[in-house]
Amino acid sequence: MNDVLVVEPGAALRGRVQVPGDKSISHRALLFNAFAEGRAKVTGLLDADDVRSTASCLRALGAEISDGGGEVVGVAGRFAEPQDVLDCGNSGTTMRLLTGLLAGQPLHAVLTGDATLRRRPMRRVSAPLRLMGAQIDGRDQGERAPLSIRGQRPLRGLTYDSPVASAQVKTALILAAMQAEGELVFSEPFVSRDHTERLLGAMGVVIHRDGARLVVPGGQVPRAVDVVVPGDISSAAFFLVAASICEGSELVLEGVGLNPTRDGVLEALDAMGADVRRENERVVSGEPVGDLRVRSASLRGVTIGGGLIPRLIDELPVLAVAAAFAEGETIIRDAQELRVKESDRVATTVGLLRAFGVEAEERPDGLRVVGRGRAGLNAASVATQGDHRVGMAAAVLALALPAGLGPSTVHSADCIRTSFPSFPDLLERLRAR
Repeated sequence: MNDVLVVEPGAALRGRVQVPGDKSISHRALLFNAFAEGRAKVTGLLDADDVRSTASCLRALGAEISDGGGEVVGVAGRFAEPQDVLDCGNSGTTMRLLTGLLAGQPLHAVLTGDATLRRRPMRRVSAPLRLMGAQIDGRDQGERAPLSIRGQRPLRGLTYDSPVASAQVKTALILAAMQAEGELVFSEPFVSRDHTERLLGAMGVVIHRDGARLVVPGGQVPRAVDVVVPGDISSAAFFLVAASICEGSELVLEGVGLNPTRDGVLEALDAMGADVRRENERVVSGEPVGDLRVRSASLRGVTIGGGLIPRLIDELPVLAVAAAFAEGETIIRDAQELRVKESDRVATTVGLLRAFGVEAEERPDGLRVVGRGRAGLNAASVATQGDHRVGMAAAVLALALPAGLGPSTVHSADCIRTSFPSFPDLLERLRAR
């Protein structure tokens, strides 16, 4: 992928497309099967930089993972001590989940990543793990990577009320609890995505769930299980919004994961007046899956907040783009988590909207967008700030501009490889001629 993405405006999108495999499930399919007893086949694994980082770290810990990640032979609950520092690249999921998994292993490991990942907060994972007896150190008292983990077996059980609804925090503690004495009692403000509970349950791990509270007994090693990874709804969201705001569009996105803890973007788009329909719904590897048919529509401003936020946190930058083309004001609130993603996504999203002539303002917990359709918008040259979702959101906005405005450019676009390497090619292929 080129470092600069040039987007010509004024095209409808038409056709059928399969978006890449779900990133969250891809990470978990590798991590859990690598730790498990037995051999597994993973179909539809996301082929992107973040998942490659997970596979590379797991190989360094003694798991066997084929090229492309499709075959995994687990270590039956006992990793080997790595010979070198484990490089998590740009992947916060890799670092946070491995921290929980390695906290209960009798070994020493150091986790690092690129400059962006080394700035991201890690104490939300390291602090509760320390309460379980884990030995974890890092810059700023464990807040920043590199993280040094001296595994401790066994860890102690813990009752923990998480201040944030975070699937990464929840999963890290579950993975540690499986290796502990006693049990983990975990609760969070809202139910975060539940891919971990679904997949580990299929692997024979006992997890008792009651809404946003769960209990995990210690002393468990999962059994390897084959996984078919559905299409990533976070990747699909860019095309859902693009087809909604590009006049004359109609797309069918095939085989998209419709997990109810992840489908908040569909609820938000429905409230905005989008024309998105679910078709061919089924269950694959324990995950609800379906096709999504989307047609262009006139959108209206809405308020997005509360318990909906954990279900669409990654989709908020592109929903802000949808808001720019809606009529009226859109408020995104209760989304402080945007501040600590690959970039400060409140600031970077507002910055890209303003560059295209959209009225937008930052708020401490989100943003405000004033939509006026296409009136007053302009082509722009913007930078991703190293954030793949901001880069793709900018491309969607540029595509929906009136044809006479000329091309826009997205700089530092190579970061899109972390989650959706084929995005520019798909965007171009689906343009109606």
